[in-house]
Amino acid sequence: MSTKHILTTTFVLATSFLVYSCGGEGDKKEETTTAEAPASMVEEEPAANDKGYGKFQNVELTNPLDEGMIAAGKKVYDVKCGACHKLNDEKLVGPGWLGVTERRKPEWIMNFVTNVDEMLEKDPEAQAMLEVCMVRMPNQNLSDEEARSVLEFMRQNDMQKQ
Repeated sequence: MSTKHILTTTFVLATSFLVYSCGGEGDKKEETTTAEAPASMVEEEPAANDKGYGKFQNVELTNPLDEGMIAAGKKVYDVKCGACHKLNDEKLVGPGWLGVTERRKPEWIMNFVTNVDEMLEKDPEAQAMLEVCMVRMPNQNLSDEEARSVLEFMRQNDMQKQ
């Protein structure tokens, strides 16, 4: 099989996955949202912070990097992230990951990957990324452990590229 054929097949599969996984979520939101909810939610929202929105307010980082978490994070990346994100700074479907751990706090990254819908609704930085990428990241339903492993893999990726 030629490289061009493999790339075309991968692109078609990734696009199909995105269309499928993003399509149903919008329908659910339309059913549960009322006309008054957005206005009242905006008035009661706390100011945006650099940790994002979600349960992660204090993430303990390892020093040195945890090789077991890196390996687990790479597996998650290969299955759930790699179709849309490159490990360099190039945009694929979503933004490239290079430098993400330097631009964002660990809590923001973990809140985004585990709480993507709320982050895209409330966080100005997440909304800005959506405007650039034009594709809403689907909720990958990562466990806390998977999210922490992905963060460790991101840290290792950034350290290797320096």
